Amino acid sequence: MQSHPSLSKKGSAPPRRAPLLAVLDLGTNNCRLLIARPAGAEGFKVVDSFSRIVRLGEGVAATGRLSEAAIARTVAALKICAARIAKHHVRHVLAIATQAARLASNTGELITRVKAETGLALEVISAQEEADLAALGCAPLIGRDYKGALIFDIGGGSTEIIHLRRKQDGFETIFSASLPVGVVTLQEAGDDFAVMREAIQARFSPFVGNFDPLREHLLGTSGTVTTLAAIAMNLPRYDRTKVDASWHRTEDLLQVVQRIAALDLGALAKIGPIGPERADLMLAGSAIFTAICALWPGAMLRVADRGLREGMLRRMQQELAP
Repeated sequence: MQSHPSLSKKGSAPPRRAPLLAVLDLGTNNCRLLIARPAGAEGFKVVDSFSRIVRLGEGVAATGRLSEAAIARTVAALKICAARIAKHHVRHVLAIATQAARLASNTGELITRVKAETGLALEVISAQEEADLAALGCAPLIGRDYKGALIFDIGGGSTEIIHLRRKQDGFETIFSASLPVGVVTLQEAGDDFAVMREAIQARFSPFVGNFDPLREHLLGTSGTVTTLAAIAMNLPRYDRTKVDASWHRTEDLLQVVQRIAALDLGALAKIGPIGPERADLMLAGSAIFTAICALWPGAMLRVADRGLREGMLRRMQQELAP
């Protein structure tokens, strides 16, 4: 975490407001920035945010390297992020990179270039750290009437699964796993929907444990799940304020998958919450989603348009606490 010392207080001056925090998540598909200020015991007040599809991991599964085009797209997005961080005079910054950066042999080149051109210090985190941060960010959305939840985060290059169960003073982790398969890597494999779904289900099946579908629920975070929810809600275009924290019957989202699985790329692109940028990844994400629902058959699902970045904010807040 990049940090600059705060100015000392003088005399009996009133306490300062909580400092602004900036978190940047560079995934296989997306670059996301969130600037926020801690507000209360559990919340944050968002000051600014930015998201852009950069497809950093495009071709990495085949070549083992980040392409020049992908690096250029990523650096361009990170320059925008750095400008917004500077605009708000943020002094506490955490910037992480995940699966594509973990896999590529030339990630050092990316890190060096990003530091030179944007001033941002990228940290490549482990798969386990990614799962832990996703759980930390989503835990506040576990339903009060449930004893736990199966949290899943379908990313571009990996999928995290975390089973949390309520205990007296919070939650305990029953298990967590990060599997190196996501919407970009699956889409690049080029299989049809049924083949993708069956392959993912077989790959995830060793992690099935004592999930209780009657007293625990699913909690999904990712572009796939939030988009399916928006379609189920008949939204003309994606609206985070309506989707985040919304509850759904799992069956309703599976019915959306059935409808879109029969559509071609052009038809998918015309669906408002999907659009042309997500169209080619939607079926791969839906295949992962249906496999998870088959293995952990929770009747209810809560959708989170949050996760890794919120977990990063909470971690930073903990580290900065006196």
